[in-house]
Amino acid sequence: MKLGHIIYKVDDLDEAVKEYTKKGFTVEYGKKKNPYNALIYFAEGPYLELLETTGMPSFIKKILSFFGKKALVNRLDIWDNSKEGLIAVALENDRFDVDIEQNILDKANLKYFKGKSGRTDTKGRKLKFLGIMPDDMEIPFFGAKFNINVRPPANYIHPNGVKKIKSIAFGTKEKFIPIINQLCDDEGMKLFIGNGVKDLEFEYLNSSI
Repeated sequence: MKLGHIIYKVDDLDEAVKEYTKKGFTVEYGKKKNPYNALIYFAEGPYLELLETTGMPSFIKKILSFFGKKALVNRLDIWDNSKEGLIAVALENDRFDVDIEQNILDKANLKYFKGKSGRTDTKGRKLKFLGIMPDDMEIPFFGAKFNINVRPPANYIHPNGVKKIKSIAFGTKEKFIPIINQLCDDEGMKLFIGNGVKDLEFEYLNSSI
C-alpha cells in the first residue's frame, strides 16, 4: 500500500477552506450539503483532508459501542475532539479489496473494524470505499481505492506550485513498525517511535520546502 490521505483537523471548515484557498491550493468540499470535510487532491501521492468532524451521529456511536465496536467509537471521538492539527494517516492500495492487508492483521492477532462507506461529492460522483480501522490507533487505518478516480489530471500543479505531498512522519510503537512496513512500502511514510503525526512536507514544481 501507499499513502492514501492525511487528515488535518480544523476548528472551522469554512474558514479552513478560505485559508487554504488563499494559500494557493485548490480545495473542494467533501459534499454539497452540510459538509464536514474538504479535500485537497494532487495528481499523485496522498491527498490532504481538512476535517471538522467525523460526521458520525452520537446515536450511531452508541449503537456501535453496544455491538462491541468501542475501539472504533474511541477513534471517532478522539478525532471529533482533537485540537487543530495533523491527526491521522490513511493508507490505500490499488485494488478494490483489502484481503492481503486484512491477512497481515489477522496473522499478527490484531483486532480491527472492517466496513464500507460512501458519499456523493460536489461533482455528483458517487464514491464508494472499503476500509479497515485497526483497534490500535498507532497503526494507520487503510482501505481499497475509490471506485472512481477523484484525482486531477496528470501533472496538475496547484496555483501555489505544489505538486504533491512528499512525506509525512507517523509515530507508533516499536512492535508495530514491522507490521506497518508490511502494509506500506511508500518511501514518503517516515515512521518514528512515539505518538502523533508530524512533519508534513510538500513537493513544489521547482523545489521541495
